[in-house]
Amino acid sequence: MAPFGKILLVAGLVLAGIGLLLVLSDKIGWIGKLPGDIIIKRENFTFYFPLATCILISVVLTLLFWLFRK
Repeated sequence: MAPFGKILLVAGLVLAGIGLLLVLSDKIGWIGKLPGDIIIKRENFTFYFPLATCILISVVLTLLFWLFRK
């Protein structure tokens, strides 16, 4: 049961971190507005894909998981 408890703990911390980012997103203005984020605006259509933000979050999470694994 111990490995399942660790998985639940990490999942909870990840969800709490995402929730914190959503709450603080107004105060952290650069999240989602990095160079490399794709924004296409047309008359009645807007496409937004935060590519650079996704890469940054992926690198940070990879480093965190690597540190917790050691």
